[in-house]
Amino acid sequence: MKHRVFDDEFKKMAVELSKLKSSVKEAATELDIDPSRLSKWRNNPTFNGGKIMMDIAGLSEEQMEIRRLKKALKNAELERDIPKKGGRHLFQGRREIYRFIADHKAIYPVEKMSSFFGINSSSYYKWSKDPVGFWQQQNSELLVKLKAVYSMSKGRYGSPRITKELNADGIKVSRPRIARLMGRNGIKSIIKRKYRITTNSNHLYPVNANLLLRDFSTTGTGEKWVSDITYIRTGEGWLYLTVVMDLADRKIIGWSMDNSMSAGSTVVDAWKMAIKNRPLQDELIFHSDRGIQYASHEFRRCFKGLPVLQSMSRKGNCWDNAIAESFFKTLKTEMVYHRKFETRAQAKLEIFDYIEVWYNRKRIHSALDYQTPVQVERAMMKNKTQAA
Repeated sequence: MKHRVFDDEFKKMAVELSKLKSSVKEAATELDIDPSRLSKWRNNPTFNGGKIMMDIAGLSEEQMEIRRLKKALKNAELERDIPKKGGRHLFQGRREIYRFIADHKAIYPVEKMSSFFGINSSSYYKWSKDPVGFWQQQNSELLVKLKAVYSMSKGRYGSPRITKELNADGIKVSRPRIARLMGRNGIKSIIKRKYRITTNSNHLYPVNANLLLRDFSTTGTGEKWVSDITYIRTGEGWLYLTVVMDLADRKIIGWSMDNSMSAGSTVVDAWKMAIKNRPLQDELIFHSDRGIQYASHEFRRCFKGLPVLQSMSRKGNCWDNAIAESFFKTLKTEMVYHRKFETRAQAKLEIFDYIEVWYNRKRIHSALDYQTPVQVERAMMKNKTQAA
């Protein structure tokens, strides 16, 4: 596996995030780095105690929330493991199967019918003694697992993704059943708000042609990267976030956060992080909107000597960069719109946690066949190694 290179900004955010966790090991595990490496960063004044300091008072509520979620997840894991045998038989249509067995038990052995339908005969016998109580217990057990996934996602998942997570854990359950349970118990995903996109394309810099042409497919990493800039409101003023995403695995491989909209503190810094994380091997299409930062000479100099073809969206056509803009919509509807950031430092830490812990490593994506970007990345690396 390729040796990972970490940007200084990543190290600072990792140190701040570790202060919210119960141990360095926990933070390191979530970020997929070695605990000893994170400990060294914590002991380095450059990364611990520099200009980006967490506002403890402003984050106390979030700190308590994270701890509550951690405790709830641990309890839910215990709840999940104890009734795991019954959980394996949760899927729509079971009632009909049990009724069929009851109606035909005088003709066929219960064990044979159970084997044919792929269920345990013991489950049938439990149901036959108290059908109503049996389903109440099954729904209670399923609800515990449902709530664990919902809490893990911080309320971001609806019935489709919760169903996929439960199925991945070996629990056979349908999306309609999960939707019904959520409705009965007042559980719903975070309500989405309208999302507005702004780009300053009123400049005199040259503009590149659209080479991507809305073809977001790839055969591997390092072929097509997309990038965009957005702004986050805080009590201290705007915070500008720039991201670089590889379309192959939808992973955010580079990002920058600053209170300035200059090219150096936005697109240049994000590019530098991306190129450290994934050094170029073949020709790359780098696509963005035609904003002044991307068109600037300062940013174009980053491509000098590299096999990079710069591509830009057509004027006023948001669909040309839909994947990058979709990420910002997801970030804002799942997290930003439900937070009140008192300081930029607080916003930076929460956005760092969202990108590096949640989005890249935990959030399943429908476009990735309900896998996480890191899962897809590792699968691609494995296939590439085997092919070599």
